[in-house]
Amino acid sequence: MAVSQADKAAKFRALHERPGAFVIPNPWDGGSARLLQGLGFEALATSSGAKAGVLGKRDGKVTREESLANARMIVDATDLPVAADLEKGFGDSPDATAETIRQAAAVGLVGGSIEDATGGKDAPLYDLDTAAVRVKAAVQAARSLSIPFVLTARAEGFLRGRPDLDDVIKRLQAYEAAGADVLFAPGLPDLAAVKKVCGSLKRPFNFMVGIKGKSFSKAELEVAGVKRISLATSLYRAAMTGLLDAAKEVKEQGTFGFLDKSVSTPDLNAFMKE
Repeated sequence: MAVSQADKAAKFRALHERPGAFVIPNPWDGGSARLLQGLGFEALATSSGAKAGVLGKRDGKVTREESLANARMIVDATDLPVAADLEKGFGDSPDATAETIRQAAAVGLVGGSIEDATGGKDAPLYDLDTAAVRVKAAVQAARSLSIPFVLTARAEGFLRGRPDLDDVIKRLQAYEAAGADVLFAPGLPDLAAVKKVCGSLKRPFNFMVGIKGKSFSKAELEVAGVKRISLATSLYRAAMTGLLDAAKEVKEQGTFGFLDKSVSTPDLNAFMKE
């Protein structure tokens, strides 16, 4: 029997309320979602960079329609709760972020994130008041749904040329006050910064693994106070690294040694639906 969206939403919220941290990996299509479910992960999340790569685009160049189509593919492939990287909400206005949350729920998602990056070079972040209003609009849209949708708010300073920890904390606290269920600040430089951020918040914090030199073990992050650990584009990049290595071997050497390290078709099929 298929798991209902309401049951998935309740399970996803419960993951944030139990003791300890949990890892939420980021598939990019139905097959990768099935594989991750088969390995025993308890929830999944989309990745803006990975879903862009699937379409042959750069991160940030995907439309709301394309993003939600990718999310629906992943939702339909698995019985797990699925949240989504909804970027800035695919619009600058609070109404745009609210509409994105409503449409996200309509494709079966049970959570999603809204970030404070504008996508512009001159002013890479929304001012704090504007950003908080956008988060509040997303929260209100989430609360209007018939399921307990988990709304995550992201402070993007460390990824957007504004690596000011005090400002990031101030923003996260404002988003928490606006009602966000989970807070997220990708790109934190070290465990001391992670601990300071977690200690400044009352609600769960999501840490993003995937940056060389700025990714730490689950045990270390748990001690620092992290509740949720996402993998961003790292699994997609690992898969594409395998593709590049294999294709270069074929093109440059004319050999096929990569086959000796490849998972077999029957083993892959074991993860897939009949």
